[in-house]
Amino acid sequence: METKNVKAFGTEAAEAPLKPLDIQRRAVQAHDVEIEILYCGICHSDLHSARNEWRGTLYPIVPGHEIVGRIVKVGDHVKKFKVGEFAGVGCMVDSCRECEHCKNDLEQFCDQGSVLTFNSPDKHLGTHTFGGYSQSIVVDENYVLHISDQLDLAGVAPLLCAGITTYSPLKHWKVGPGQKVGIVGIGGLGHMGIKLAKAMGAHVVVFTTSLSKTEDAKRLGADEVVLSTDENQMAQYARSLNFILDCVSADHNIDSYLNLLKVD
Repeated sequence: METKNVKAFGTEAAEAPLKPLDIQRRAVQAHDVEIEILYCGICHSDLHSARNEWRGTLYPIVPGHEIVGRIVKVGDHVKKFKVGEFAGVGCMVDSCRECEHCKNDLEQFCDQGSVLTFNSPDKHLGTHTFGGYSQSIVVDENYVLHISDQLDLAGVAPLLCAGITTYSPLKHWKVGPGQKVGIVGIGGLGHMGIKLAKAMGAHVVVFTTSLSKTEDAKRLGADEVVLSTDENQMAQYARSLNFILDCVSADHNIDSYLNLLKVD
């Protein structure tokens, strides 16, 4: 298959820092779009993968799965996109498309394994996929999203991971007006959770170990901020919350938060 040389940032070993690399992208096929990458968010999973902290990393690795860019080329059979439009790519770029999960829009559960944006087998080139820390990427149009040219493109990029990670459970459990929602932690996910829960109409209570983040939490939409290390404050919220979104990645005791949920 014809390929194209693309400049990227990646690493060839777990202990090595990221550095400029040259990688190969496939030529645009009938259903592909080529995207000039303008922005790519930095997710902590990128770091875990680059350092092989989850094991199984294939080197060299080019991380990045919060991709926003401009379409510069489309395949002959592409119907959803045109050259010049803005587009986004998240954590997945392919799947078998034939199993029950794929046919029900649940490609992430593909029986043969979904193809992740980086560090997955690349059936086209026989190597492995490379992510968004690069000049461009070629992706089947079915795994590409339209991005409005009215949006802040740099701000859109993190929505492709941190955004959907927090939106999905809030949407699934029908968070909305009249509900009191707890957001635990104010990091990359937590700040998105606050904004989304507030936009859905919920009363938002933020739990943090650092009261220095109170101002930021309220600026993002929090109605109340609780110091989670203060037992007296925590006790005041017992059995008061309809839903809790835990956005803390470090080890912590979840029992103290479970006690805050209402008993139906």
